[in-house]
Amino acid sequence: MPFAAPLHLTVAICSWNRAEMLRQTLERMRALVVPPDVAWEVLVVDNNSTDDTGKVITDAAPALPVRGVFEARPGKSHALNRGAAEARGEYILWTDDDVLVDEQWLAEYATAFRRWPAAAFFGGPIAPWFAGTPPGWLPQIFPRVANAYAALDLGAEPVALRRGMVPYGANLAVRTAEQRRFPYDPALGPRPESGVRGEEVAMVHAMLDAGLEGRWVPGAKVRHYIPAQRQSIAYLRDYYTGQGQVRCSGPVPAHHPKLFGRPRYLWRQAVEAEVSYRLGRLFGRPDLWIEHLIAASMAWGGLRGLPARAER
Repeated sequence: MPFAAPLHLTVAICSWNRAEMLRQTLERMRALVVPPDVAWEVLVVDNNSTDDTGKVITDAAPALPVRGVFEARPGKSHALNRGAAEARGEYILWTDDDVLVDEQWLAEYATAFRRWPAAAFFGGPIAPWFAGTPPGWLPQIFPRVANAYAALDLGAEPVALRRGMVPYGANLAVRTAEQRRFPYDPALGPRPESGVRGEEVAMVHAMLDAGLEGRWVPGAKVRHYIPAQRQSIAYLRDYYTGQGQVRCSGPVPAHHPKLFGRPRYLWRQAVEAEVSYRLGRLFGRPDLWIEHLIAASMAWGGLRGLPARAER
């Protein structure tokens, strides 16, 4: 069914205490190419910030069709759901407050919405934007840990999206009607008491499981900021520990032998991978020891995520 003209779009950003990064993100949006048959708005969800986020939104208003809404409940998923409820566009173009969008970003998505009207969600490339010069080991292993930095490139063809090929929230577009049917899980996503991510992946998986279609938009490009503190082993360990925690959040299988109420095999995996990682850091190549770091972190996270069960 053809779209009525104009096509109404909402660019949505959730922000928490990153006013200066948000300012850069909004300034870059002033250069966006907006097709003449597209009406758009920029919606910034202030997730209970205590810095100058509100002033940044106000300052951007003369140059952008921006408005702000406030979400007091802490946690990105709460902010995302508030943005979905407040959006006025037919589609929501999600990005983050530490992203620089390409000039053609909005136009590329608008073209894709018309080309694939049956698709409910879309995603585009996310390239890293490093603060300073990253440590020498990080570029060597970056393709392996790209998911930890929400970096993504699925190629130059507009392929259909599926499990294993899922867009990230820094560059994700969703038809508003479907987005409201598939909210973000407040148990996932960054929040004060947890850095566990994956809220957008879980949402997209739910859409795929329901039979909805997705499409890759290779021309809708963004760059995602990677601060110095994330260019570290500590950050990667925290990220993959969180992934393991989410993966192993179900009940402990009763038939597995336990140690301190958790499966012995998981303790073994954690210890063996941890020892291999630490030895690898001393004597091995980054592309080798990173595998052990990921395995160890996932196993430690699994031990944390599994509820303990008393041995019988």
